[in-house]
Amino acid sequence: MNIQIANELIEMARHDLQVRDKLLKEGKLLAGYHPEMESVHKKNAACLNEIINAIGYPTRLIVGREASDAAWLIVQHAISEPALMRKCYELLSRSDGEVNPQNLAYLHDRICYFEGRPQKYGTQFDNRGLYPVEDKEEMIRLRKELKLGELEQNAIIEIKTDEHKNLHPDDLEFNSWRKQVGWI
Repeated sequence: MNIQIANELIEMARHDLQVRDKLLKEGKLLAGYHPEMESVHKKNAACLNEIINAIGYPTRLIVGREASDAAWLIVQHAISEPALMRKCYELLSRSDGEVNPQNLAYLHDRICYFEGRPQKYGTQFDNRGLYPVEDKEEMIRLRKELKLGELEQNAIIEIKTDEHKNLHPDDLEFNSWRKQVGWI
C-alpha cells in the first residue's frame, strides 16, 4: 500500500469537506458554484489526475479503503472537470471489485446529471427533488443490490423516451456553465 499517496488523498478530501462546511455555515453555497469551493475542487482534481497518471486509479489495494474513498470524493466533486470524471468512471468500471461499488453508482449518476441524461441508480437530486431516472424498476433493483436504501415511490420521475434531452430546468447560468466546462 502506498502510504504517502494515501495520506495525500485523505488530506485533500478532508480539506474539501472543511471548506465546504465553512462555506455552508457562512451561507455561501446556496447561490451557484462558489469560487473558493471550485478552486479547491480544481486543485484536488489536478493532484488526483497526477496520481492516476503515476499509479493508476487509487483502488483499495493500492492506497487502502479510506484513501480510495477519498479519491472518489475528489472525483465526485470535480464537477468542472468532466474529462477527469469520465476518465475515472472508466477506470472505476474496470477496477474489478477494488473500489466501493456504491461510489461507481454515484459517479455514474453524477455524470448523467451534468450531461443532462436520466440517471440509473437514483443518487442525484436537483431543485425538483430526485433527478429523473432511466428505469424505475431497474433503479429499485440496483439500489437494493448496492444497499443504497429505498426512495419514496412518488418522488421517482422515470424517463422512457428521448424527453431526457433537456432535463435541466431553464437555468441559463447553469447551462452556460455546463457548456463552458465541457459537459454539453
